[in-house]
Amino acid sequence: MNSATLLNRRVPQALITNNVLNTKYYSTYKLPRNTILLFVPQQEAWVVERMGKFYKTLSPGLNVLIPILDQVKYVQILKEQAIKIPEQSAITRDNVGLHIDGVLYVRVDDPYKASYGVENPEYAVTQLAQTTMRSEIGKLTLDAIFQEREALNINIVKAINHASEEPWGISCLRYEIRDIQVPERVQDAMQMQVAAERKKRAQILESEGQKEAAINVAQGQRESQILSSEAEKIEKINQAEGRRHNVYCQDGQDLPLTKGRSWIKLCNTLIM
Repeated sequence: MNSATLLNRRVPQALITNNVLNTKYYSTYKLPRNTILLFVPQQEAWVVERMGKFYKTLSPGLNVLIPILDQVKYVQILKEQAIKIPEQSAITRDNVGLHIDGVLYVRVDDPYKASYGVENPEYAVTQLAQTTMRSEIGKLTLDAIFQEREALNINIVKAINHASEEPWGISCLRYEIRDIQVPERVQDAMQMQVAAERKKRAQILESEGQKEAAINVAQGQRESQILSSEAEKIEKINQAEGRRHNVYCQDGQDLPLTKGRSWIKLCNTLIM
């Protein structure tokens, strides 16, 4: 999109130099002629001057103007439009140089202010977005920029709206950072940091795995010893029960014995 889209959709590239519109010829180039009956397209606003003074803004549909006296001076596009923000350099709070570009989404809310409040609305908004982005980036460290990218976009939109919405009649809907380029040495350091962090996580996971394995082995040994002791206990109980059934009294009847030693001594006394 060229630099004159917010003002006129028919400005040729010949009138644009270094991304700046040559406004000297802009106001009179291919503007709609006063043919008495004018049909304004939807989502457009035509600013009319009568004898060199603002008269009114034509709304979409049929409009009637007085020849010679009335003249369409500006054509404002009311649709949401995307403006590419050129790549620029910025310095973070921890003194790291960056190259950042983005996309700004704007919309004309007041055709009168957009026409008379600023010479070139799109160029003014672009410059405002660049300076605001530099200012916001200077408040954050490099790590915070990557972590708080969405918050950075929101802060830039608020700052642009604060400066442009009231005097220029242009509202910024959202701003998106497209690309962040860091110096090569910083990028190498970041890659080394990422590699070290991954190695650290791998070592931690390996040690945790060894720890869990040792715990599982110890628990297995403990449960094995418990089961072994219980099996030995059951075996001794069964042996005692067998000896109890082998003990008889003189009359040939089985004496009910319990686990206590007193019963064993009583049986021995009776047998003797």
